[in-house]
Amino acid sequence: MNAHVIAVDVGTSAVRAAVLDTAGRLLAHERVPRASGLGGDTFDADTLEQDVRAALRGVSGGPTPAALAIAAHIGTVAVDAGLRPVGRSGGWADSRGIRQLTALGDAWAGRLLAAAGRPCLAGGALACLMDPDAVDAEEVHAVLSPKDFLVARLTGRLTADTISAAYTLASDVRRRAWNVDLLHEAKVDVTLLPPQSEPTSVVGTLTQEAAAVTGLPTGLPVVSGGPDGSVGIGLLLGGSEDIIADVAGTTDVVGRLLHDPDALPDGAVLNPSVLPGRFVAGGATGLTGGAVAHWRSLVGTVEDGRLAEVPPGVDGLIILPSMTGARFPDWRPDARGAVLGQRPEHDAAHLLRAAQEAAAHTLRDAVDRLDPSGELPVAFAGGSSRSAQVAQLRADVLGRPLLLSPEPDVTLLGAAALALLGSGEISDLDALRSCLIGTLRRVDPDEARAARYGELHTRWRTLKDTTDAAYAAATGL
Repeated sequence: MNAHVIAVDVGTSAVRAAVLDTAGRLLAHERVPRASGLGGDTFDADTLEQDVRAALRGVSGGPTPAALAIAAHIGTVAVDAGLRPVGRSGGWADSRGIRQLTALGDAWAGRLLAAAGRPCLAGGALACLMDPDAVDAEEVHAVLSPKDFLVARLTGRLTADTISAAYTLASDVRRRAWNVDLLHEAKVDVTLLPPQSEPTSVVGTLTQEAAAVTGLPTGLPVVSGGPDGSVGIGLLLGGSEDIIADVAGTTDVVGRLLHDPDALPDGAVLNPSVLPGRFVAGGATGLTGGAVAHWRSLVGTVEDGRLAEVPPGVDGLIILPSMTGARFPDWRPDARGAVLGQRPEHDAAHLLRAAQEAAAHTLRDAVDRLDPSGELPVAFAGGSSRSAQVAQLRADVLGRPLLLSPEPDVTLLGAAALALLGSGEISDLDALRSCLIGTLRRVDPDEARAARYGELHTRWRTLKDTTDAAYAAATGL
């Protein structure tokens, strides 16, 4: 087989487009820095569309592709009947409308969260629809995720993949359908929510207008796609229930396949899988890689070899990375970062290593919640997986084997997998994982260091809980 597909990954800092064939070969690649919306609160949807068009133009001109699929960060874009954005679009950290949702009462919110597979109220399409200051109901024709907005502009078709729909809070994730009864009780216009589709479904074809501005062929099949972290996790997991996936970026997004959606671990988010009829338990941890990057920007670059020389526990220096709040598994939005135990002899290497240890401890909290037995290995990909010393550190802190992906960019490759599945070129996600990623390399924990980190994790967790409580008491948050 020599068919090829186009994959798009919309991140907070850049849009990437690539052409890949069924053997996983990268035939073309284009990266366009985001011109707006670098934060998680709001972004300009029109500018995002221009960035995506530019990325697609950069990979056009070759043989006719079999399909196109997009993975993108979560958020909300309200559009009018002409599919033009209405107002400012919300990113993954958009909190508009949460107050209005809370005002509907604990009983209603409890029923909503149970159906939505969420541990707590958060922003999203439903919250925006409840907030009169967020969207003008008279102008709005539909509310979409950023990815579904891009699909609509490319095809003229309104749809929401089942995973993006789950992030609206308006979907019953087990039924993969809108929660019509609860929405009616909240006086929400259900017609503003588009029909749901599976992430691998072909939902439309490229319009003449979209073809003209991207350089791609009119009539190109467009697959529904999904949220970036979920798409990467889908490729890492394939059909395996005996591993946990970790896509490490600004946050770590972790997930584990579930057959029974009612066997959801406490604090975990329940999402539909990219595979029909399956589910994923997990969530995003909050800042991990983002906290390391922040500290690196403050103290400068330190060689990996020097970081690896710092002993476990960093000579008493502890960093808490929750600068933007803690998410899975604790869900403490008001948590904040901290540096504890600092002494004059601590240098740049100590600060960076403490931040790396903090990211690994945060991940351990999430992974242990998904697998209390401590036995399942963790498939590891994303930006942090490029560092051999970070991979070894994480294996040691987790006390579990790491299955290291030779290809870090699993979100982009996951979008290619959805395009290949949707086009019918390949029907087996596990086969695609092998083609696109290759063989995962096992990294075992060092026995002595893992034992030491087991002790340190208990101390780190106690300090985190105590510090969060003290900060909340002191600030009244």
